[in-house]
Amino acid sequence: MTQDTATPDESPTVTKPRIPAEAAATTAPSEYAATKNGESPKSGESTKSGQSTKNGESAGESIAPRGQSLTAHNLTLGYSSSRTISTDLTLDIPAGKVTALVGPNACGKSTALRALARLLKPHAGTVHLDGTDISSLSAREFALKLALLPQTPTAPEGITVRDLVARGRTPHQRWWRQWSRDDETVVDAALEATGVATLAERRLEELSGGQRQRVWIAMALAQDAPVLLLDEPTTYLDLAYQVDVLELVADLGRDAGRTVVMVLHELNHACRYADHLIAMRNGQVVASGPPAEIVTAELVQEVFDLQAKVIDCPVTGVPLIVPIGRREV
Repeated sequence: MTQDTATPDESPTVTKPRIPAEAAATTAPSEYAATKNGESPKSGESTKSGQSTKNGESAGESIAPRGQSLTAHNLTLGYSSSRTISTDLTLDIPAGKVTALVGPNACGKSTALRALARLLKPHAGTVHLDGTDISSLSAREFALKLALLPQTPTAPEGITVRDLVARGRTPHQRWWRQWSRDDETVVDAALEATGVATLAERRLEELSGGQRQRVWIAMALAQDAPVLLLDEPTTYLDLAYQVDVLELVADLGRDAGRTVVMVLHELNHACRYADHLIAMRNGQVVASGPPAEIVTAELVQEVFDLQAKVIDCPVTGVPLIVPIGRREV
């Protein structure tokens, strides 16, 4: 999306308020410090725009960045020396596609996602983002490239939708370039893209579960990173809201060209909304590829211990898993 760049006369300098530490953007990696002295922008405020920034950095960013590849090589993952989840795990996430990690509970899906998001340091192996080892990136550099929406994000009580989405701009703030009209443009675009612009002045706690999830995704969009990770984005949502959120996620990947990786429990949803599947069991990849190429009754049995018939969905044509219960055997 093309953004209008404000001139210095259009964007007066204002005093920045201090916000609580708990208001820091959830989408940024946890080690990322927002701005100098802990300050973070509040939506609606601006500083002089249209000025050049240090080292040629742009004052305004696109809301639809080009997707980047994400790969993991020979990872050993665990939460202690005595509890190893995955060994020699290799993942290849295609750029500009929607990838779903699927598998039974405790198979290592969310653990793998945490490693990709740099929230869990591998005991061995490396993760590369667009060819660069993520451990070599500063916290700010990494936050500009990758956004994470955790399974149960939290927000300060009473925060409005617009102010929460504005937290996504935290990695773009510097002490010499704080809130600008360009940031405001990106926030507005994120609100529009997720269909919550009309809720901008509402408090987050007043919204339904599906609306809140759209707001969190809007904050991730405002971070303007080419890679977006989502950990079970449909958790606790009823069926209508699940479909609504997944339609949005699919649009962000396929239409906007982002690289999207999401952990899903519902295999039929993964087949319908993902371009690429990675099926895991016991911390290892069992199969990966386009749903139409890898999803079979044999794979469902191997990964989920479930007898099923796989047919073509009458609506989309993608694989549709029909479980076979004990009474049907």
